[in-house]
Order: sequence, then structure tokens, then C-alpha cells
Amino acid sequence: MVADLLNGADPAASWILAIVVLVVVSAVVWLLLHLVATTAAGIKVGVADVWEGGQRVANNTIHIAKANEIADGVEAILKRAGAIATSAEAIKVHAEACPGCPDCFLGRR
Repeated sequence: MVADLLNGADPAASWILAIVVLVVVSAVVWLLLHLVATTAAGIKVGVADVWEGGQRVANNTIHIAKANEIADGVEAILKRAGAIATSAEAIKVHAEACPGCPDCFLGRR
């Protein structure tokens, strides 16, 4: 009987077998394509997440550079503030010891 299907002795049965094989192969191909499409969609979501994370890292890198600039500015301010504090302390020491202050300090004497 199988030989009759393959050699075409029974044309109707051969056609039915061909159609059944076509349907089975088509179903397998559809299933495989569906799996590929589902996997590709999952990869696309993963790539989008990676891209978003990369953008955040890039933005943070810019902020780190700005934070370093701010730290340099703060350091300069603290250096100047230290010099001002030293000068203020010298004025205080002078004012406490000098009987003619504040006139001597202001140059009126």
C-alpha cells in the first residue's frame, strides 16, 4: 500500500498523501517562523533596555565631569576662604593689641 502511494499507482491516495505532507511541513515551518519571530521580539526588547542603560551611563559620565569641575571650584573657594580667615585673624589680633585701632588700621593715624 505504501508503495502504491509513492509510485503513483493510486493517484487519489498519492494526492492526499502529498497534501497531508504539505500541511504538516507548512505547520512545522509556521511553528519555526513563529518561534524565530517571538525570539526576535524578545531580543528587540533586550536591546532597547541595553540602549537605555547605555544612554543613562553616558548622561552620568557627563555629570561626573561637571561634578569634578564643581569640586575644583569649591576647592578654590575654600583656599580663598582660608586666606580670608587668616587675614581676619591677623586683624583681630592687631585690634586686640593696638590701643589706636581702628584709626591705625584705617590709615587715619
